[in-house]
Amino acid sequence: MATSSNLKQLLTLALTLLAVATKSSTCTPSPTRVKAIYYLDNPTFPPSSIDTSLFTHIFYAFVVPNNITYKLEIQQQQGSSSKATSFTTFTNTCKTKPSPITTLISIGGANSNSSLFAFIASNSTARATFINSSIEVARAYGFNGIDFDWEFPQTAKEMNDLGDLFLQWRNAISDEAISTRRPPLLLTAAVYFAAGLFLSGEPRMYPVDSINKNLDWINVMSYDLHGAWNNVTGAPSGMFDPRSNVSVVSGLFSWIQSGLLPEKLVMGMPLYGKTWKLQDPGKHGVGAPSVGPGPGVDGGMAYFQVLNFNKQTGTKVVHDKQTGSVYSYNESYWIGYEDLFTVSIKIGFAQALKLRGYFFWVAGLDTSDWEISTQASKAWKLV
Repeated sequence: MATSSNLKQLLTLALTLLAVATKSSTCTPSPTRVKAIYYLDNPTFPPSSIDTSLFTHIFYAFVVPNNITYKLEIQQQQGSSSKATSFTTFTNTCKTKPSPITTLISIGGANSNSSLFAFIASNSTARATFINSSIEVARAYGFNGIDFDWEFPQTAKEMNDLGDLFLQWRNAISDEAISTRRPPLLLTAAVYFAAGLFLSGEPRMYPVDSINKNLDWINVMSYDLHGAWNNVTGAPSGMFDPRSNVSVVSGLFSWIQSGLLPEKLVMGMPLYGKTWKLQDPGKHGVGAPSVGPGPGVDGGMAYFQVLNFNKQTGTKVVHDKQTGSVYSYNESYWIGYEDLFTVSIKIGFAQALKLRGYFFWVAGLDTSDWEISTQASKAWKLV
């Protein structure tokens, strides 16, 4: 189990980073804090199942543009008008909950066409068509904002084009708000865990200046840092990594070092675990050899499934102080995930750095009583 000395080590580092982060801060009014979650349309987990009292913002994922018109042609996605109906149900439900919640439509996702986004971002005509369509759809279905999840720009040029896209998008949103006399839509983006992509392809950096000027905030995907694609176990969302800079702390710190304002940063956390099958039952620490994915779908398990698996199989739970993570193992399998303790530590770290807030991926994977989400909401202290 975690000890008070482990906690002290984590908080000491958080305070050290806070001193650096404060230097890049400006004296501006405190922005609205973010306690967010993404939602994937799912008939077995409708919007009415979401406990909106635990969140401030919710992202509907995903919609993609047509590869010919570059518009979000809602009627042509998922068959007939089902997407349109889903949007309306989602926003109406979120607005009429006892605790109403701000809604954003998320464009893109891991399975979207990166090359299509690259063309849209590089072509002024396609860019304008895409942007205007996103605003029209957001307004038509009652969303409060737009989120862009391009995974990922492949070159330095594409990163520069992304910055141009953000600028034109912000200008269009501002113009629309003035002409309609309505509050401007929020504009956010889901991004890589670090300010630069360095694990594959040519090194490239996000357009930080454009993000500071044009986005309300970015959702940093501080997870999927390790998985069954590695031949050793690893913390999927570990605070630290003694062997590399692939960690939550390194990633968030890289954003701040790059000049991004801390209030533009929202830290991501997973509501699922990654699983491995151990090569040798006698070697079961972080970095233990593996022979592929363990239980679950493609080496992944929802948080509630991890808890059930641990209980049913008698696995041992370990809090690893070197990575600031939790994992469980038995003779055959190893699971890295988040629990109440690691989430509390991350929330404290985010607040020490004066980040905008946090978000979870994805609704429906927590326990039925929203154990992790409740802990995070309680841990985020109002200041």
